[in-house]
Amino acid sequence: MTVPCNLVRLGTVDYMEAWDLQKRLAEQVKAGGDGWLLLLEHPHTYTFGRAGNAENLRLTPEQLTEVNATVYWTERGGDITYHGPGQLIIYPILDLHHWNEGPRWYVHILELAIIDALAVFGIKGEVAEGRPGVWVGNEKIAAIGLHISQGVTTHGVAFNIATDLCYFQHIVSCGLADAGVNSISGLLGRPVSVSEAADAIADALAKHLSLDLREATVAEMTAAAPAG
Repeated sequence: MTVPCNLVRLGTVDYMEAWDLQKRLAEQVKAGGDGWLLLLEHPHTYTFGRAGNAENLRLTPEQLTEVNATVYWTERGGDITYHGPGQLIIYPILDLHHWNEGPRWYVHILELAIIDALAVFGIKGEVAEGRPGVWVGNEKIAAIGLHISQGVTTHGVAFNIATDLCYFQHIVSCGLADAGVNSISGLLGRPVSVSEAADAIADALAKHLSLDLREATVAEMTAAAPAG
């Protein structure tokens, strides 16, 4: 069995705009529509999940303005994380009923897909018990935070490709004070483009979820989930 899924490469999208888009697409999926895989980047943004602790953001409102970053509290799981240029954002909007599986299985599938994508670049990624996401040693390279409603997934993965890691110094990333962060470019010591990683993750997700990926345009996506 393969699951039809529309792949859209969106470039850089404001966080709130992407959040609204996900919610509209999720309603379309709940109504029986095909799944969506959105690949994009965000401007400098900090987001808290449902387990967020405000003390894990080390910047005042004035300092947030100085670093040109915004902050939002969201419905996804987890604590605080950073999104920004050079980071691949992966938002699969899928109906888990297709696989008759639940959230833990889905998180594991996302981790396996990230590990496969890292292997394309010769990097060995690992999972850590009780710490969702993918790690290289004690450094997190991909964070996972999800929201699932009526079996349909939103939010997803923040995958560090060529990310400015200095922005992580302003937070206790994912609430883990003892953990570092890294990126593909940082590990390899050379620039790697987000588009290279996007191809690798699309292939890995298609494999692990048996997705029949179809490249879709922004116009097709907008038509499927028009703004209210």
